[in-house]
Amino acid sequence: MNAAPADLQSWLIARLMTLCASNTTSGAEDAGLGDLLTLLRELGAQVVEQPVAEGRTNVLALWGRPKVLFSTHLDTVPPFLPPRLEGDVLFGRGTCDAKGQIVAQLAAVKTLLAEGREGLAWLGVVGEETDSAGAAAALGLADRLGDLRVLINGEPTELKLATGQRGVQHVCLHCRGRAAHSGSPQLGHNATWPLLDWLQRLREQERPVDPQLGPELWNLGLIQAGVALNSVPAQAEAHLMARVVPGSTFLAEVRRLAPPEGSVDLRLDEPADLYPTVPGFEQAPMPFGSDAPALRALVPDRTVVLAGPGSITVAHTLDEHLSLADLKAGVDLNRRLALHFLGD
Repeated sequence: MNAAPADLQSWLIARLMTLCASNTTSGAEDAGLGDLLTLLRELGAQVVEQPVAEGRTNVLALWGRPKVLFSTHLDTVPPFLPPRLEGDVLFGRGTCDAKGQIVAQLAAVKTLLAEGREGLAWLGVVGEETDSAGAAAALGLADRLGDLRVLINGEPTELKLATGQRGVQHVCLHCRGRAAHSGSPQLGHNATWPLLDWLQRLREQERPVDPQLGPELWNLGLIQAGVALNSVPAQAEAHLMARVVPGSTFLAEVRRLAPPEGSVDLRLDEPADLYPTVPGFEQAPMPFGSDAPALRALVPDRTVVLAGPGSITVAHTLDEHLSLADLKAGVDLNRRLALHFLGD
């Protein structure tokens, strides 16, 4: 990079601390819009603001007719954690997921511009942590991005390129029963017991492991039953989030293992997505999802890379952080990826 190491580090720290000082929890992303626009205009970008909903704005920055589009998300999960610097580590909400991605990507753009490169763009979308409304709306910007060769989507991947991402299924399990007084449970039918048995049968099933995406798994996120402590529950339900691999039989097994009282409601079904290898860059399976499957539609041939500094193991935690060494390595990773797809 052209900047001296001390100058680069100061720039990175200042920009990331500024972005992380705003509470941009999903639904209130515009709290950080002013600082983001200031940063983009500092870099000489042509800026396009795309309103998505009240207080929620996608932002597209252009430097010429883009061939390489960097992207990541503007929202964070709660609770808000103000930024702080401890030694060479930045702590706070968004430091790695995903405001650290913003800074690493824009620092790469800054360096490439100083080297005389052009054909770059950056996209920040709202709602990745909740409804992906920003990614859906961003497809309306395609007319400005017709020459794209790649989308580089930033998430904390420990500087490796994701092999892809597993599909997602939100499955709701329902069980019916019959209400009764808790003092006479034999007069009713407790809907909770067959639901718990159903879940246990599902837990005993081995899940497949995909060579590119890793293991299929599922999580019991919510379980609800009954209306009062002294009543036998007449209804019970469990909400499962499954991370499925190609050829998954998870939904079929849920239905096969259902008790007579049970029924299944599929609330969300997103397929798995595989990403191309890039010569000279290490790939690895990732345990999380992102907006990459939706946003890759902006690229005529759908070429996408999912990569960035930081670890998903600390994202969404009260200890979220990103080391300055990782942040600087993320700048270099993004620069090298851009040069690869620019043809250099």
